[in-house]
Amino acid sequence: MATAPLMLDAASSRRIARLARKAGCTIEEMLQFVLRDGFDVTAEDVREAALANAELDAGRAIPHDEATRRARAMVERHAGKHKKAA
Repeated sequence: MATAPLMLDAASSRRIARLARKAGCTIEEMLQFVLRDGFDVTAEDVREAALANAELDAGRAIPHDEATRRARAMVERHAGKHKKAA
């Protein structure tokens, strides 16, 4: 099955290129996300990833083991309250 070439207007091409630069990927890689999710969702994902990376760089991240421990403790507390109510 042959595919037709994708034609984008200049503004969309620039927007994809800008998102790709911010995300550190190629235009072709970014285009896949834009086609799947749309510009707005993809732009928000790129912004959130940049913020998360800044948090990591600033040392404000919780190590995986600690996050897992906290999540398990929260589930256990919630399960305990649920059993008492039943």
